[in-house]
Amino acid sequence: MSNWSEIDNNLCASYQFKNFREAFGFMTEVAIEAEKMNHHPNWSNVWNTVDFKLNTHDAGDVVTEKDHALAKKIDEVFSKF
Repeated sequence: MSNWSEIDNNLCASYQFKNFREAFGFMTEVAIEAEKMNHHPNWSNVWNTVDFKLNTHDAGDVVTEKDHALAKKIDEVFSKF
């Protein structure tokens, strides 16, 4: 995963878009995929930037395969933009 780094028990990435509308559209698609996986990101959005910190609460707030799978799905969604 090119955009992801593991920092302090979080899988972290940041994505930039042309504008807020595009960033929000990306977040909407990620939300649908995250809900299907029943694994929800810790994320934030400021204008054209979406930041992620993924970890698995049920495993003690550490990075697990669930986080890597969600990160891969997020990358797939981003590739559409």
